[in-house]
Amino acid sequence: MLNPRITVVIPVYNSARYLETCLKSLSLSFLQDYECIVVDDSSTDDSAAVARLHGATVLSSGGRKGPAFARNIGAHAAAADVLFFIDADVCVKPGTLERVVSAFQEDPAMAAMIGSYDDSPESPDFLSQYRNLMHCYVHQTAREEASTFWSGCGAIRRSIFIEIGGFDADRYQRPAIEDIELGYRLRSAGCKILLDRQLAVKHLKRWTFLGLVTTDVRDRGIPWTELILRDRCMPNDLNLQLSQRISVALVFLLILFAMATAIQWRGYFLTPLFAAVLILLSRYWVDAAVRRSGWAIAALTASVASITVLAYLHHMMGLIPPVLLAYAVLFIRHRYARPDAKRIRVLLSIAGAYALIAVISTVVYVPRSWFLLGVFGGMIAVVVLNSQFYVFLAEKRGRVFAIGAIPFHLLYHFYNGLAFGVGLARHLWRTALRTEPAIETPHV
Repeated sequence: MLNPRITVVIPVYNSARYLETCLKSLSLSFLQDYECIVVDDSSTDDSAAVARLHGATVLSSGGRKGPAFARNIGAHAAAADVLFFIDADVCVKPGTLERVVSAFQEDPAMAAMIGSYDDSPESPDFLSQYRNLMHCYVHQTAREEASTFWSGCGAIRRSIFIEIGGFDADRYQRPAIEDIELGYRLRSAGCKILLDRQLAVKHLKRWTFLGLVTTDVRDRGIPWTELILRDRCMPNDLNLQLSQRISVALVFLLILFAMATAIQWRGYFLTPLFAAVLILLSRYWVDAAVRRSGWAIAALTASVASITVLAYLHHMMGLIPPVLLAYAVLFIRHRYARPDAKRIRVLLSIAGAYALIAVISTVVYVPRSWFLLGVFGGMIAVVVLNSQFYVFLAEKRGRVFAIGAIPFHLLYHFYNGLAFGVGLARHLWRTALRTEPAIETPHV
């Protein structure tokens, strides 16, 4: 193919299974006049062989150097004027390539464009559904004139990519925010980046809890904070919208009120144990795999038992009825979970009884406290502030899913706040020691 209309660049590292599905989706594209370059970042599995089997041009990074380096290699080897970056765990739709090419033809002033994940991620487990739907929501509600770039599904004119220096492979030698940093440089240079909400791709990745937190804190939160401080730029867009910043502050206030309540009541066990139970309950209610898992039942039982025993020892008897009833409702709920009108009425009656007992226990037995009101007020404020996101989740996966996502969304804001604090400390430390590396032109 001498003059392809678009070059698809895919970095890969030990993702043969995902890559095969990704390349199969590309082969079904309405637009067949494209070039596909897969850059193998020293995989130890069959990723390179899978890429060759599906007709892709395979290049090597010459060692484990990260996706930024790999994408730069693919971009420099590309024959087309438009580069389309996707990840190895992403599937395009049949009309994706055609839409990208048409967009660049219709708008000569556009330097780059990005899309989003669709609302039907491949992995059925709760965490993967929640995480990918959150990404979808953030992009679908963001400004059309984008403030950054996204390499999971992003296209850019090759000439501009080369001119601006490509991805910063020196600073980002592992998957991180190399695409966001490129977007910052594009905007600083006056380049036009558009977000096309109709440009949606399917994400295949299965998220784990540890992988989710590690990615959000180490690979995104901390380096993004340092980038914001370096460039003194915090756009009111995507994950940095004002509502998200306020949510982070509210979550930390909520935690402070919860700690103050625990200290006031001399019930120091309350905050960590109730946090554990809240997260475990939400997973149990919405994830069938967790319900079948012995560790989940064991962890729930241990947490509820610990709260019950400690509440008895600390003469906080008002906590025991709602905690035990919540534990019982877990098992009753699934007996009446089928969409039958009578069963639904029974379930609602059980839920109503639980709510009534919880309210009575709280009012009668639990000591009155302004700190406790702060906990309830903070949680309500966060939920109201992010209500549109929860409505989105309810529309896509149901109300139970949306409710189950709330604890994880609170946790998301919490560790984002921690990541900002660590990033700020690192930036100040490097500035004080004058060890902040100079901004150099990235190279392959």
